Amino acid sequence: MSGFDLPKLANMRMPFGKYANRRLIDLPETYLIWFARKGFPKGELGDMLRSVLEIKTNGLEYLLDPLKK
Repeated sequence: MSGFDLPKLANMRMPFGKYANRRLIDLPETYLIWFARKGFPKGELGDMLRSVLEIKTNGLEYLLDPLKK
């Protein structure tokens, strides 16, 4: 994960769509997989969504729990 830090990743919220205002780390894995198939947004949001999918795929969400505000 380059260009952003874990506390930011733990607290960043989805800016649009069905899950608007939900933390990225709390998005359903199926939604992240849908993005992976259709294409992640450009820029930092896409990078973060890609990272969240990787974290969830590997069962590591618990690592970000202490960083949530």
